[in-house]
Amino acid sequence: MIKTQFVFLLLLSLVLNTAIAQELKHGSLVTEKLNSVVLRENRTGLDPNRTIKIYLPPGYERTAKSYPVVYYLHNFFWSAEKAFEDGKLIKLLDRGFTDEVVKEFIFVAADFSTPTTGSIYENSPVSGRWLDFIVGELLPFIDGKFRTIRHRDSRALVGDFFGGRGALKLAMIHADLFSVSYAMHPVATGTGYTPLNKVQVDWKKIHQASSIAEIENGTTKLFVTICQAFLPNLNRPPFYCDYFMEPDQGELKVHVENTRKGYFDQFLLIDSLDEAAVNLKSMRGLAFDWARFDPNQSHVYSNQAFSRKLEDLGIEHEAEEYRGDPWNQNWTDNGRFYSRVLPFLNRHLIFENPK
Repeated sequence: MIKTQFVFLLLLSLVLNTAIAQELKHGSLVTEKLNSVVLRENRTGLDPNRTIKIYLPPGYERTAKSYPVVYYLHNFFWSAEKAFEDGKLIKLLDRGFTDEVVKEFIFVAADFSTPTTGSIYENSPVSGRWLDFIVGELLPFIDGKFRTIRHRDSRALVGDFFGGRGALKLAMIHADLFSVSYAMHPVATGTGYTPLNKVQVDWKKIHQASSIAEIENGTTKLFVTICQAFLPNLNRPPFYCDYFMEPDQGELKVHVENTRKGYFDQFLLIDSLDEAAVNLKSMRGLAFDWARFDPNQSHVYSNQAFSRKLEDLGIEHEAEEYRGDPWNQNWTDNGRFYSRVLPFLNRHLIFENPK
């Protein structure tokens, strides 16, 4: 009887100690402000004072070690505040570290929201030089304030939707700074299923509006942002850009040159892959996925095409089409961020300072 009680107490102690250890493995969320010089150049009323949310892993306060950094790029109509407000993201990170799905890293989510729709992660004199902000201001700011491993092999990019496009774009042009990139259901990777002139955009409203507040439709607002990014024209208020559809003898028609220059050559990533091939081949890890049942099948079609082009160029990558739609798969308890992204980061990031 005494032996049985001893074994029971020992097992109970182990269970309690494990529960306590897991309970203690909680990271902390820090809020910082970065007054950007780069983003002061804009014509949209963009506030250059940006909020940055930084999740510090459980071991950060208890050790003196340095950590890899994962930069999260959110979708349009979103913000860093919204990314953390329901607590789900912190719980996923806490659980991922506690369950050793991934070793500990610092997670950074800057605010990429704008007065229109949000950043689409490009440089524009109209809507903001967002790529320059990330590499020229955000990275040095984080490295200067926190114990980071300041090497490309210990920096990763994660994004969803337009943030996924940003994660791929930065890998294409700044493989010197980032070595790992995972894009969840990225958009604008390749030529879509639907011709541009058949996309449900109210071009008439765009041409008639005197401010962005007059445009209520989300897709229409988004195409204002796209044109501001890729067809800037500082002499054309109120939106300071040219458009894919322009007046022609009293009717709005596709402007072929604007469409080629702004849409195919710049907005869609696939046409830049040839020049980005060397950079992408140097990545330690490159991955993206997409939801099969996205109502906009152009996203499915374009990601398939993007993966095929990567194959043709001999660029190692992971690409997965999954069952479901893109809105209920990423941030659930065992969704794609937890089950796919975190293990991917664990496989490819370097978690120790180079000797």
